[in-house]
Amino acid sequence: QGVPKPFTEVIKANIGDAHAMGQKPITFLRQVTALCLYPELLASPNIPEDAKARARRLLAACGGQSAGAYSTSPGIELVRGHVAKFIERRDGIAAKAQDIFLSTGASDAIVSILKLLVAGEGRTRTGVLVPIPQYPLYSAAIAELSAVQLNYYLAEDKCWALDVTELRRAVTEGRRHCCPRVLCIINPGNPTGQVQSRQCIEDVIKFAYEEKLFLMADEVYQDNIYAEGSAFHSFKKVLFEMGSPYSEGVELASFHSISKGFMGECGFRGGYVEVVNMDPEVHQQLSKLVSVRLCPPVPGQILLDAVVDPPQPGEPSYELFMAEKKEVLSNLAHKARLTQEIFNRTPGISCNPVQGAMSAGGGAGGAEPSPMLQEQGQAPDMFFCMKLLEETGICVVPGSGFGQQEGTFHFRMTILPPTEKLKILLEKLSSFYTKFVKEFS
Repeated sequence: QGVPKPFTEVIKANIGDAHAMGQKPITFLRQVTALCLYPELLASPNIPEDAKARARRLLAACGGQSAGAYSTSPGIELVRGHVAKFIERRDGIAAKAQDIFLSTGASDAIVSILKLLVAGEGRTRTGVLVPIPQYPLYSAAIAELSAVQLNYYLAEDKCWALDVTELRRAVTEGRRHCCPRVLCIINPGNPTGQVQSRQCIEDVIKFAYEEKLFLMADEVYQDNIYAEGSAFHSFKKVLFEMGSPYSEGVELASFHSISKGFMGECGFRGGYVEVVNMDPEVHQQLSKLVSVRLCPPVPGQILLDAVVDPPQPGEPSYELFMAEKKEVLSNLAHKARLTQEIFNRTPGISCNPVQGAMSAGGGAGGAEPSPMLQEQGQAPDMFFCMKLLEETGICVVPGSGFGQQEGTFHFRMTILPPTEKLKILLEKLSSFYTKFVKEFS
């Protein structure tokens, strides 16, 4: 509306959209997708032969050799087979293409599995355990399906660790008014950025087995591990390495996506779910359920194929692919450290190490908001985020959007802006916080 502002641009650190924040696409992924969408490019001498060979195989697997044709509902068979091989390489454990369902991003697969598991009425209604803070997809889907959300709180003072004692509390309380059936885990964490230890994953699997809970493992940030000493362990790998009775007795659905990692291809909407130990009759119902959607977007399936079956040593695209992948991940690791350092230098803000994922949560815990702040008619964290936006042009998300322990206040921001812009953002945010506390505490 032409009102002067004390900033020249809005820096959006509120959503995990890497390309919107300036990350460059990985060349090989886009070449394969472009060739499939416009096959005339197969005659171009500027595109490597391995990308062309990949595009030809994918087009041969499409109806009418066109990316514009429907695929089968669970996804192109060739791509599902490549996803299975990717999981086998990652975990050292066999995977079957028929247990893999391609999806419109991981979000669509998560909603499909929840739909499958929600049943009953009143005290028999399905209860779904979700971590707090959580990614709001879960609370929204649970509300839409009229399931019961059962919160378990991650321990902020222990780097957002998951404690089985807290899971037990949530299940026990939940059983008073619903039937807990599902346990959702986000690892690496969103919005918290923690990476679960192998021991923690084992404890969660034992708990799920004892309580007969279906495990949903949201592992979309598995490529985004930054902290020294942190490593990604898939729930499937740990489950099978634990052996009997867990490896046969725990039902698991694990999710991955092309939207995060080093790819950041959010707009293509590609992802998958692998189901493990699912009852054959339920498996059949899942097949029926996904068929209602006809099929996931074929360009997203094509791009997913290039992610799970990347160029190999000796192939023309290998060196550039590896260099681009390494650059993206090392930049994110640097920005994760930078964010933690600058926030923790600011009196009043605490930020746990960003071990993984793409976001950081700053917190100011314990203090009661002053009467002056309470008069603003907004939650304190929402008021903080709106003032920050109006005065600095920095857009972050209030912690109440993800859930938080009562009496604590947070904001969540992504670490995706370019490094120079991120430095400016962090310094501005730090100065603003100091000024805000003086004014309102």
